[in-house]
Amino acid sequence: MSNRIQTQQIQQLDAQHHLHPFSDHQSLRGSGSVRVIVKGEGPYVIDSEGHRILDGMAGLWTTNIGYGNKELAQAAYDQMVELPFYNTFFKTTHPPVVELARKLAEIAPAHLNQVFFGSSGSESNDTAIRLIRHYWVLKGEPKRRIIISRKNAYHGSTIAAGSMGGMSHVHAHSYPVYEGFRHVMDPYWYGDSFPGETPEAFGLRAARAIEEEILRCGPENVAAFAGEPVQGAGGVKIAPSTYWPEVQRIVDKYGILLLADEVITGFGRLGTWFASDFYGIRPNIITFAKAATSGYIPLSGVLVDDKIVEALMAKDDDFNHGYTFSGHPVACAVALKNLEIMERDRLVPKVKEFTGPALAKLFDRFKDHPLVGEVRTVGMMGAIELVADKKTRRRFDNLGRVGLICRDHFFREGFIMRAVWDTMVCAPPLTWEEQQFEEAGRVIQKALDQTLSAVQGEMAA
Repeated sequence: MSNRIQTQQIQQLDAQHHLHPFSDHQSLRGSGSVRVIVKGEGPYVIDSEGHRILDGMAGLWTTNIGYGNKELAQAAYDQMVELPFYNTFFKTTHPPVVELARKLAEIAPAHLNQVFFGSSGSESNDTAIRLIRHYWVLKGEPKRRIIISRKNAYHGSTIAAGSMGGMSHVHAHSYPVYEGFRHVMDPYWYGDSFPGETPEAFGLRAARAIEEEILRCGPENVAAFAGEPVQGAGGVKIAPSTYWPEVQRIVDKYGILLLADEVITGFGRLGTWFASDFYGIRPNIITFAKAATSGYIPLSGVLVDDKIVEALMAKDDDFNHGYTFSGHPVACAVALKNLEIMERDRLVPKVKEFTGPALAKLFDRFKDHPLVGEVRTVGMMGAIELVADKKTRRRFDNLGRVGLICRDHFFREGFIMRAVWDTMVCAPPLTWEEQQFEEAGRVIQKALDQTLSAVQGEMAA
């Protein structure tokens, strides 16, 4: 059977039975999935036609150590033979979950010593929402229910986590958005700054929007502020240097909790184990998922600070929350091996010393391209803004159309970048070497040039 026939059969079956996430099902069912990925090798994925594609998105901000690692596969196999599953309810535990909890407490910020496990980032943020509100009830302040988040934040797609996030297209399918969440401006200097406003001044203004909302709601009603250290799905929005110190000052001033959503930034992506360390903030809760196992098997969790745990232990009372797969032994075993490999291969310092600076240097090459309004990177995360007018930052009509054109050029040329509206974003595996940066540079040039040709008539003179 030829590769093409096999691909078509898979596409047909996919269209008949598979409901995809975040998809227009009418158009998808009409055309079928365009890509069928069948294998992964290191920093590459291979499709059903045999094309070898450099993965600039680490799957989905996830495969930090790359694909096809036999040590992780062996760790999963060994644990499946030993103990494939048991729950952690009813005063029961098992060695992998205990060992992983200890390891996470070791690499997390110093005051975060307890872990609650789940299977996805959405689950982690749902857990955090319930835990935050339960904490204030235990402290005798049940009115503290409001959690402030940001516009364009992504905290998951369950109704609770989606309501905490600030994406309107997610809210549109919540029926209705849950109460108790407020959303302020995100720290997006390129898109939201005033003419002549410096990044530093903008960062302070964006942070103080949180304080304004606290005062609008009444501090006695506010439970927490939730934020991604870097907004990933919102377009790799990197806050100016003044932002996070001011956020920390504000949450400390009003005594509210700080939730750092590190589902994307956790486990080395910025050159520290957690981005909270990179930015010098002191969250009371860190949510994580994705790269904890490099995506080889689902696992997520919530790192919880000591004062919240002390409140939980102060009363003889159940915290009625949990999941069948909380602390799944196979997932925990894979996570332990993943962290071991990352330490052994020095992948976290490698981001700080080599891959992060190499990504910044690579993106900087394209800042003067006629189609590019701004490039920005932090660690192994980057974004390229596509604009119709570099001087005025004017966007193209029908926002997102040009981003999809550019994304498709990237795929055809053998390099995956994701389009968030008209922002091309990148978050490669942490294992990239010079060869991958050179390969990415060639494709970026081609894809930008091809996109420019397609939209030349819409550009400013």
